[in-house]
This record gives sequence, C-alpha cells and structure tokens, in this order.
Amino acid sequence: MPLASNPLAKPGAPIPADDLSRDLVIAQPEMDGEFPHIGIVGDTYTILLTGRETAGRFCLIDMHIPPGGGPPPHRHDFEETFTILEGELEFSFRGVKQAVRAGATVNIPANAPHQFRNASTEAARLLCICSPAGQEEFFMKVGIPVATRTTPPPKLDEAAEAEFRAKAESLASEYRTEFIRPE
Repeated sequence: MPLASNPLAKPGAPIPADDLSRDLVIAQPEMDGEFPHIGIVGDTYTILLTGRETAGRFCLIDMHIPPGGGPPPHRHDFEETFTILEGELEFSFRGVKQAVRAGATVNIPANAPHQFRNASTEAARLLCICSPAGQEEFFMKVGIPVATRTTPPPKLDEAAEAEFRAKAESLASEYRTEFIRPE
C-alpha cells in the first residue's frame, strides 16, 4: 500500500529514527517453554508476541482448536487476521458460514460480528494477529494456564462454566469486545 493511501501515515513526513530501545524478538514455541499457554473456551492459545514486544501495534497468538472448539459469536473494535496452518475451520462472518482450510488467511474487519468453529474431526492450528494489541491480555486474564501448546484446558463443571462466562463478560468491554447472544 503506498504511504499516501495508508491512513496511519502522514504524507511527506520523514520515517522516524530507529527506536534502539526495541529489540529483535524471535518466537519459537516448539523450542522455548517460556510462552504462556492459555486454555479458553475448550481451545488452547499460546501467546507468541504481546503488545509489549510490538509497541502495542499487534499481538500474535498460536491457536490450537480441537474438534468442536471455537469461540462464541462476538465482535470487537480491532482487526483480527487468521492464517490457518493445519486443519479446517468454519467461519461465520455477519451470519454467513464458510469453510476455510489450511493455507488460507482470513481478515475480520473491526466491529464485524463473527465466530469460528472446528466442525471437523481433526484439530486445527492457526495464527491470529490482533491489531492493535490488547486481546492477548484479555485471554491471559480470563483463561486458565495449561502446560503446552496442545494441552486442553480442564473441563469446567456448570458452576465453573458460569463463573468463567461472568468473568469474560465483565472484562469484555475493557478489551473492546462484545459477545453476541444467539437469536
């Protein structure tokens, strides 16, 4: 995209100096055990890059979605992009469902209602970029820490499930997210 059509760029402005306080970050989730693995809604999310590492510009999350997994319908005031690495997911965007397979990239515009679901019999793996960052903080506050990238979260009984939902709903607006009740 040319700078003139980039809404964040100031035409004619010089490129800022290199910010020497920022370092190169290499995320190697298969080799480095330092990443937070978060169990949420039956899925496991590994936070690869947070807003702290990207000056708040975006976060990057490695998502393991087992059969039947995926979040409830929702929308949020930030862009969300998924690249499906393994498996197949069913995306619902503004009420229209579409199957998306490994190799595809899906961009969800800010504020659009959506959800995804693994309707297959095999686990799916995807990378998720949220821009700007912040969604990773929401996941870390509401999710349950688990051991690895593929460790399923513990099964919640009815009371724990209700507590989880109440916590997620109470924090959602702070993280520019809204859950959509099925009609």
